[in-house]
Amino acid sequence: MIVYTHNDCLKKFNGHAHPERKERLESITSSIKSSNLKVMFKEAPLADLETVSLVHPKKHIEKIFSNIPPDGLVGVEKEPYADTMLCSNSKNAILRSCGAGIAAANNLMEKNERAFCAVRPPGHHAESVRANGFCFINNVAVAARYLQKKYRINKVAIIDFDVHHGNGTQEIFYKDRSVIYGSSHEFPLFPGTGAEHETGVGNIFNATLKAGTTSKDFLAIFDQKILKAVDKFKPEVILISAGFDAHKRDPLANINLESNDFFKITKNIVDIANTHSNGRIISFLEGGYDLQALSESILEHLNALKSHI
Repeated sequence: MIVYTHNDCLKKFNGHAHPERKERLESITSSIKSSNLKVMFKEAPLADLETVSLVHPKKHIEKIFSNIPPDGLVGVEKEPYADTMLCSNSKNAILRSCGAGIAAANNLMEKNERAFCAVRPPGHHAESVRANGFCFINNVAVAARYLQKKYRINKVAIIDFDVHHGNGTQEIFYKDRSVIYGSSHEFPLFPGTGAEHETGVGNIFNATLKAGTTSKDFLAIFDQKILKAVDKFKPEVILISAGFDAHKRDPLANINLESNDFFKITKNIVDIANTHSNGRIISFLEGGYDLQALSESILEHLNALKSHI
């Protein structure tokens, strides 16, 4: 299995005390390297704007980049959520995060190797023409469109177990029957989308979770509302928006998963991929803001991803 990452992803700075910080990625890579997991690290390339434009208009991305300051920080959102920040090192970090998924897609289709994209900034809040929620380019959405265009993949499933709803991914694919999007998330919580009546054209499946939801209840809801829909869809490739902020230690949410629950969640996804998708999975880091929870949970996630390839 491949882990795509790059030092450029460590250089993006969001301000002191901002939860989306370089230490998140450092804790993940350190945890992997000190474990007995047999993975290969590869450098994420820079995504090109032609590929990014499969999801986001070039003018939109160019406008974001034109706002990058020579020093200091610039926010791209209006209040009260002015916490999606640009710094002088943002451009390469954003393009590496997207490029990881593109490289992973090529490797998956040509060598049948699964991959985890250990990147930041994350992507699932990025809408077609709106950066928000720490996200600028929707990395998982670009990978999906790239797989469809280059490899003629007809049916893609995106499974999102980040504790926050992926409003960007939902918006991008809301009327697209070739992509199924299933999200489990605390509700209500930022970004406020993801109600269960938001169903697209029958391709959107939102599993809302109450604050305080336990492991047992989470796994049951995830199976009933997400995995059964994906199993029925029979995707050719599965992409995962892997946020680890539903962990009980996470400071930004109130769901009570344990670290080893991420093995169970991932293993259930792997079983579906092995049944319908020739085992083809790419996973993308999204949220997760407690370093201990991240370090533990990522090993559980990768152990499950490595199983039964």
